[in-house]
Amino acid sequence: MKKYLNLFDFSQKVDYKTEILSGLTVAMALIPEAVAFAFIAGLSPLTGLYAAFMMGLVTSIFGGRPGMISGATGAVAVVLVTLAASHGVEYIFATVIVAGLLQVAAGTLRMGKLIRLVPQPVIFGFVNGLAIIIFMSQLDQFKSADGNWLTGQTLYILLALVGLTMLIIWGLPKITKVIPASLTAILTVFGLVTFLGIDTKTVGDLASIKGGFPPFHIPAVPFTFETLQIIFPYAAVVAGVGLIESLLTLNIVDEITETRGRGNKEAVAQGTANILSGLFSGMGGCAMIGQSLINISSGARARLSGIVASVMLLVFIMFGSSLIEQVPMAALTGLMIMVSIGTFEWASLKTFTKMPKSDVFLMVLVTLVTAVLHNLALAVLIGVVLAALFFAWDNAKRIRARKYVDKNGVKHYEMFGPLFFGSITAFNEKFDVLNDPNEVVIDFAESRVVDMSAIEALNKITERYLKVGKKVHLKHLSPDCRKLIAKADSIIDVNVMEDPTYKLAVDKI
Repeated sequence: MKKYLNLFDFSQKVDYKTEILSGLTVAMALIPEAVAFAFIAGLSPLTGLYAAFMMGLVTSIFGGRPGMISGATGAVAVVLVTLAASHGVEYIFATVIVAGLLQVAAGTLRMGKLIRLVPQPVIFGFVNGLAIIIFMSQLDQFKSADGNWLTGQTLYILLALVGLTMLIIWGLPKITKVIPASLTAILTVFGLVTFLGIDTKTVGDLASIKGGFPPFHIPAVPFTFETLQIIFPYAAVVAGVGLIESLLTLNIVDEITETRGRGNKEAVAQGTANILSGLFSGMGGCAMIGQSLINISSGARARLSGIVASVMLLVFIMFGSSLIEQVPMAALTGLMIMVSIGTFEWASLKTFTKMPKSDVFLMVLVTLVTAVLHNLALAVLIGVVLAALFFAWDNAKRIRARKYVDKNGVKHYEMFGPLFFGSITAFNEKFDVLNDPNEVVIDFAESRVVDMSAIEALNKITERYLKVGKKVHLKHLSPDCRKLIAKADSIIDVNVMEDPTYKLAVDKI
């Protein structure tokens, strides 16, 4: 158990004061977001708050990235809103449980390493888009209940309080880091509003957060195949969105802290947390980049901060709701705006003239898809697919051939670059079948046969030479290429054999 917690092992360099204060700050910031995300999904506020408690607690203890915060998220809420409207909250609980099982399976099968396939421009775009989402979501606080923009004294008071919060968060670390700037800002604005009796929007204006301990509850849905057909598509998307957002957040925290998290362990923890969230009346969720950055920027690096945040959130729900409901939304709005500013990869703007145009396009596209559609999984998927296509297109142009005829009258084609589905057209154009001598050698010492399309291309080129009575040798195929060709032997007509002159060769006879 010790290897999971590392909470009170004094041989570890854990700043307990920083961890506790940072956790308290995160707990306060979690409340309005959890409530807002529950509303997005069409659920009660407590459904979001219970999810934030369960997700945060389980992943903080068992997750693969100490210091990372999980909770109810907008990405998951957007997926669940349609199901909640059509089938109700019980199906949401069942969906979250199934999604958790899928995530546990993904982690157990060690699929967390697939996040390595996400290129840096896509990560930049994801982070920048998320920063824009965080900022835009705060603009709702500057609107009245009927959706119109605030005006007059109400707006000026709100702007002043938000500005004060941002000023404290920006300036206090330049003076002292004894206490977290974010917590200081919240408490200062709270005290100012209370002392002066300022009339401004508070957490309680969103909804009441009063409740008890999350009740254990098996989803009241029919345990039939028809039910599974309804919930499984949603569960699969929730699982995918949750893993993508969690693993990308893990990578970002890794870069900031210059340490390395464990993706597969985090996937199992996320899945377990979602299973328990569904069983304890929560809407599920995943890692939260905004809250994670608040935690990390406050100096937290251990598991304790996340545990404190989750436990204090539950304490607020059960015992401190009347006090927390008086916290000005201006303080939390200012905090989240500073988080969005800190989240945005400003350095990425300097790369516009230095990065390849395809990478710049990817970054901008992923940013726009993330910010406009609020669909993080779709944005990352589009980015990865386009990056793969750009890579294939770029490598398709790299295949070259050096040609010469030796003293025996044999023509040699020395290939350079990968032979795969994207480069077979250029590969076929290299050969002069009609004018070549009776014996031809295609040398792959500096090339590689990658896929079935490449093998089929070899088959066709040998067929073309065979039709005019000429022989082809494939020379210097690497072991993996020979293995690939051997597996395809029953599908296409290319045979592997030893050749006294060319050693490892494939002859078409």
